[in-house]
Amino acid sequence: MTWTEEHRKLDDLVTRFVRDEVDPHVDAWEEAGMFPAHELFPKMAELGLLGIKYPEEYGGLGLDFTYSMVMAEAFGVAACGGVPMAVGVQTDMCTPALARFGSDALKREFLAPAIAGQAVGCIGVSEPGAGSDVSAITTAARRDGDDLVIDGAKMWITNGMQADWCCLLANTGDGPAHKNKSLIMVPMDRPGISRQKIEKIGMHSSDTAQLFFDDVRVPARNVVGQEGMGFTLQMLQFQEERMYAAASCLRVLDRVIDATIDYTRERKTFGKPVLDNQVVHFRLAELRTEVEALRALTYACAGKYAEGEDVTRLASMAKLKAGRLSREVADSCLQYWGGMGFTADNIVSRAYRDTRLVSIGGGADEVMLGIIAKYEGTLPRG
Repeated sequence: MTWTEEHRKLDDLVTRFVRDEVDPHVDAWEEAGMFPAHELFPKMAELGLLGIKYPEEYGGLGLDFTYSMVMAEAFGVAACGGVPMAVGVQTDMCTPALARFGSDALKREFLAPAIAGQAVGCIGVSEPGAGSDVSAITTAARRDGDDLVIDGAKMWITNGMQADWCCLLANTGDGPAHKNKSLIMVPMDRPGISRQKIEKIGMHSSDTAQLFFDDVRVPARNVVGQEGMGFTLQMLQFQEERMYAAASCLRVLDRVIDATIDYTRERKTFGKPVLDNQVVHFRLAELRTEVEALRALTYACAGKYAEGEDVTRLASMAKLKAGRLSREVADSCLQYWGGMGFTADNIVSRAYRDTRLVSIGGGADEVMLGIIAKYEGTLPRG
């Protein structure tokens, strides 16, 4: 992935949008435990930011995937992690399979309104007893005439309290666990759906819900792609989610390091600035180098994906590195802030809380290691 003038213009556009429309409200949204997606998303849609990589016939800009990653990185300038994550759900987590494999009718009913900012989407995969182990989900959709009847529950659903529709993974057959699932587009106003908000230690401005489905009926035509192919389609969808996670960390980590340099230059201990201690400025230099290495890996992955290559291995590496480096940067920098780092209202403590999720959501670190090991041929045989 090589930046062009068009990439830079998009980066500037998103950065200005965040500073004008997001950052002034972050503290209030963090306090409320939710940002108003139905107010913010239409503003993004006016700038074309919700459909950057999607076809023009459905309201998108029709650009390649690298532009989506530019937006993901630029959103990292936001003063919180919750809003960029929620945006990523809309653009890179609940819509890729729909855009690529959905029927024209489904794309006009669900994708076009999402791109236009008229509808908020969510992705329903994780459950109370099945997170990283996607094959273990128990939510089921049984055929009844021309309908599917859904029963089950979904957990940790970003945008879940506000969503107008859910791209739901459910068992639609009795076959092998990797071949009995389907992705189903579910309008969230259907009878039998209820929601419960989940409180979290971070990502406060993003609402997270548990969703319950009790005899929920949707047309069988709402299946994305072929019935029984849901597991495979979700694995493909995960690749874009993992690249978004990596890209959206980059500016966050840069900002935390920048703020720590400024703070330790002003804060004095034993008669000199904390930054003047070699152990501190060497450590910050090391962390900055690691961020640039993550950036290079993420760009390489995005570029190959835009060219149509399978990037499962690289995307897993980028996601793994992003989660672990986010923890390392936030923890190391918080230490240099001393007591101020342990207060709730500064950049480093918020990053400490928010970025911890990167190693869990979208497949935990251990799952990424398993995928990488499989590609390396190092898994035990037999």
